[in-house]
Amino acid sequence: MDLKQTTQELLNHADVKINGKRPWDIKVKNPKFYARVLSGGTLALGESYMDGWWDCKHLDQFIDRVLRAKLDTKIKGKMVLSVIKAKLTNQQRKSKAHEIGKKHYDIGNDLYKHMLDKRLTYTCGYWKKAKTLNQAQDEKLDLLCKKLKLKPGLKVLDIGCGWGSFAKFAAEKYKVKVVGITVSQEQVDLAKKRCKGLDVEIRLQDYRDLDEPFDRIVSVGMFEHVGQKNYKTFFKVANSCLKNDGLFLLHTIGGNRSQTSVEPWIDKYIFPNGLLPSAKQVTRAYEGLFILEDWHNFGTYYDKTLMAWHKNFNKNWDKIKRNYDKGFKRMWNYYLLSCAGSFRAHENQLWQIVFSKYGSQVDYESLR
Repeated sequence: MDLKQTTQELLNHADVKINGKRPWDIKVKNPKFYARVLSGGTLALGESYMDGWWDCKHLDQFIDRVLRAKLDTKIKGKMVLSVIKAKLTNQQRKSKAHEIGKKHYDIGNDLYKHMLDKRLTYTCGYWKKAKTLNQAQDEKLDLLCKKLKLKPGLKVLDIGCGWGSFAKFAAEKYKVKVVGITVSQEQVDLAKKRCKGLDVEIRLQDYRDLDEPFDRIVSVGMFEHVGQKNYKTFFKVANSCLKNDGLFLLHTIGGNRSQTSVEPWIDKYIFPNGLLPSAKQVTRAYEGLFILEDWHNFGTYYDKTLMAWHKNFNKNWDKIKRNYDKGFKRMWNYYLLSCAGSFRAHENQLWQIVFSKYGSQVDYESLR
């Protein structure tokens, strides 16, 4: 049996045709594609797309079908190497904490300004009533503030503050003092400018260096960089910094299974040393430190958020392309669309989890 036929038989499980006419069918431009992907798995699939060896009219639909058919588990390829590496080393140790900042968040503020909403919120929007990306992100930020029961004068810690979207929103709308930390120098510089004149302090700091009291703690889209070997440490730091009557809200992408390594293409090109936590890993890590008050899943909204980012990125490509090559454009599109397909297939989730301190007497009522 030749490699093309073997590949097609695998794709039949996902109802995908090689050189078919439907929007989720793939067009193979280089016959070496089949050997490369069959031996290299998902890493080779992404890299061969970056190299222009294949195309798809609607890549998000292709990825959705592939994941629903579990084809990624049938071709493990080089994922085995990343699993071994994760077991032997702590890829998210403190000495490596700033790698993600330099590799992903420092690649150009102009890129994110032209891709994200007006507040530069690089996390899932809340689309329950929203019609636009700006509305969805405002609704999400307001939901965070309401779940945290913010009121004037409270001191809030934002772990992984990004470009200051939550800090600015909370300081303006709820009159709180915010300390935001990030491992990206580019984010620090821009966040300080955006929050100028507000009761906001932005620091280039690792969460493990925190040692001061806060009334509230929020972490939005940062826990994916913590790593399973450090989950307990993360919760211990949050616990030590949170006052006894405080609340802690964790907003994170989550996975359906406990894993020790991330998908290899994403790890190599987009989020080095990242890892999606499972519910089991989260509950084990906070046990004895926090009380679970609320667990809200709206992962279906990430599909819509990513597609909005994809639209903005391509609409504004001409404004930023001088800073990047064509290979970057294909890589970034693959990132956005493959992630959208992953959320559409319910391979990933998006959780907002509210905690109170273990032993506290906080009365909390969940809200949506």
